[in-house]
Amino acid sequence: MDLLHAHTLGDVLRENRRSYPQREALVCGDRRYTYPQMDDRVNRLANALLASGFGQGDRILWLGQNCHRVLEGLLASAKVGGVFCPVNWRQTAEELAFVIDDVDARVVLWQDTEIGDAVRAARAASGSSAVWLQHDGAGEGSYEGFLAGGSVEDPELEVDPALPVLQLYTAAFTGKPNGAQLSHTAVLVQDLIMAMLQEISSDYRYLNSGPLFHIATFMTTLATFHFGGLNVFVRRVDAEELARIIDAEKITGAFIIGPTVDQLIEVNQDGRYNLKSLRTFPGKRAWMDMVSVDTSAWARKPAGYGQTEVMGMLTFNAIGGDAVGTSGRPSPAVQVRIIDPDGNEVPPGETGEIVARGPAVMTGYFNRPGLNEERQAGGWHHTNDLGRREQDGSITFVGPKTRIVKSAAENIYPAEVEACINSHPAVKESAIIGVPDPQWTQSVKAIVVLNEAATTTAEDIIEHCRSHIASYKKPKSVEFVDALPRQGWAIDYDALDERFGGGGYPGGRSY
Repeated sequence: MDLLHAHTLGDVLRENRRSYPQREALVCGDRRYTYPQMDDRVNRLANALLASGFGQGDRILWLGQNCHRVLEGLLASAKVGGVFCPVNWRQTAEELAFVIDDVDARVVLWQDTEIGDAVRAARAASGSSAVWLQHDGAGEGSYEGFLAGGSVEDPELEVDPALPVLQLYTAAFTGKPNGAQLSHTAVLVQDLIMAMLQEISSDYRYLNSGPLFHIATFMTTLATFHFGGLNVFVRRVDAEELARIIDAEKITGAFIIGPTVDQLIEVNQDGRYNLKSLRTFPGKRAWMDMVSVDTSAWARKPAGYGQTEVMGMLTFNAIGGDAVGTSGRPSPAVQVRIIDPDGNEVPPGETGEIVARGPAVMTGYFNRPGLNEERQAGGWHHTNDLGRREQDGSITFVGPKTRIVKSAAENIYPAEVEACINSHPAVKESAIIGVPDPQWTQSVKAIVVLNEAATTTAEDIIEHCRSHIASYKKPKSVEFVDALPRQGWAIDYDALDERFGGGGYPGGRSY
């Protein structure tokens, strides 16, 4: 390995310790740690992992809500050549059991508060032989007890920056999710770009109020860490608590979606909290009166097109000036092509699949050799999304090959919900569409064909989904039909949209 030119997430922490010896790195509840204190804790965890037999390529699974230990676990993995995998804590026990088996982690960090019953049921249903550590517990079998047993000395292992360090589960296009593996280099390159566009520096104070199993939150978390800023963590989104933290910690940036903005306006009507430190996108007048308008390039021209597999964003509206395309221009860290089914680049103005390559692209899905061969054909990452290169060179995202239903910040993949509905004994087949929702962007509607002579109710279908997949994925409404419309063998989703009021699908970006 070329040590002279290597740079990893662990190296960033080592340098921040020296460059910012008095600056705070983490705040979580009543816990506060400077960069040297954070590095000491990461070293202890890294050495405790090594002593337990953890080796290069082994995985840590995080089954919990937001906490400073997410960043500690990621960085300890980075220092020993491991991979850190935070997963959606809102999943059912059945879904969590699948992930536990699929990740095959050496160490599982789990949370009892709020989700303990689901985690214990998932553990019992899985074949896990991992070391399980309760992060919100104490004593034997706890995260803090395990960490305390490790040496404070830096393990100083050689780690190849091309190795994966972060694994995030993504699109369930085929009915099951896949773990996208992102390298040290992918993370660090994207950090630099996000910091430039969001104007992140060592003075930036980021409130981790978005889900840390989601790349949309993690991009800014990691850029803030990279530049020596402060990451503040909140376990659950509660408007009153967010307002208090923004005021007390003089928060600069936060991941806050529309419904939470409305709640913050409501709880702070009397102006008891000073939220002026918070830089945010323009919005309602009442909101603008409370906060400061963000003037960074990212805020002036937000988003673009991306997905977890490319470390969040592949194109940016904030790059390259005015653009005809709805998704801006490619990141300076990637190449983008629009290709036909035979792999040939199509001319500007024609629609094809978006493919990319470069340091920000994932190394591949964990334990999916067949899918990796397909998605990395020809030396390009195939996004499974359609796009168009405009005459001015910018990119327009047209839509997924498999459409996405967007509910607030969550992507819901029809194939996953359809697979669940189709497992109901009364169901022959089903289709999912998204219906515009004024509060949540879209709600899920199921169109269901029953087996001959079978009967069931909409409530039964919804309850069936609630018991097998995360509650936010379940249909809000169900329509029963004799047959689904088709174009050849494929379900005609456009016809279903027209008949049942579907629409409002994400068009300008996709995470």
